Amino acid sequence: MTKDHIEKILKQVQSGEISIQEAKQNILSSTGYEDLEFARIDHQRSERKGFPEVIYCPGKTVNQIVKIAESILGKQSTLLATRADEDIYTALKERFPEVKYNKEARVVYTMEEQNIRSQGRILVITAGTSDIPVAEEATVTAQVMGCRVERLYDVGVAGVHRLLDNKDKMDSATVIVVVAGMEGALASVVGGLVGAPVIAVPTSVGYGASFQGLSALLTMLNSCASGVTVVNIDNGFGAGYAAAQILYLAERGIEETGCSCGEKEGCSSES
Repeated sequence: MTKDHIEKILKQVQSGEISIQEAKQNILSSTGYEDLEFARIDHQRSERKGFPEVIYCPGKTVNQIVKIAESILGKQSTLLATRADEDIYTALKERFPEVKYNKEARVVYTMEEQNIRSQGRILVITAGTSDIPVAEEATVTAQVMGCRVERLYDVGVAGVHRLLDNKDKMDSATVIVVVAGMEGALASVVGGLVGAPVIAVPTSVGYGASFQGLSALLTMLNSCASGVTVVNIDNGFGAGYAAAQILYLAERGIEETGCSCGEKEGCSSES
């Protein structure tokens, strides 16, 4: 049961719509998830993770996706469905006129106009233009989660001066997502240039010897640059989600302690 749902029940008690006993029964009987038989929707995920359950569309029928979306939007206003084609978007749009679609990212989502929850900024970088679909999945995910996101596309190591010309953007970012295929070297280069945490996303872009992204994955996993972590091949969603969580945790520490180092006592840094 979410905080919003509990608040709704308490308001019903206050207005006399339901009794205290009924409210108690509603709260205590809640399992935290809704059983649709083909799916069990975790409505408490937003309380644990700060964001509701996300729909991964492949392998599901359009009807199942719509039913899951109905369950999610029945409890909260945020929806994110990844790897969605236009048929899925059309079906969701018919049921929920407020949904939007990023065709390049293949993401269906809802997003409030004033949803920015963070003062920090995520920078999403790609090595090439062919990596943009995965990068857009990361970008839209982080934006729906309430983050400020800036894009820096097509600055791979084949022309590294393009990257160096944007050093100021990298230096001002709180978290950086690097999306690269082929040999995946860009993540190591960026990791060696910045102080921010870097999330590397290998893509399946490349010629035969890239093994559908395995080459980039192994390069990123073997990076000698400090502070580089790696998600799975083409997993833009995972990178955007992780970047948002890092941003929130960092800012929560500053809010709670009043300083950027996270220490409550004996801190010598400025607030």
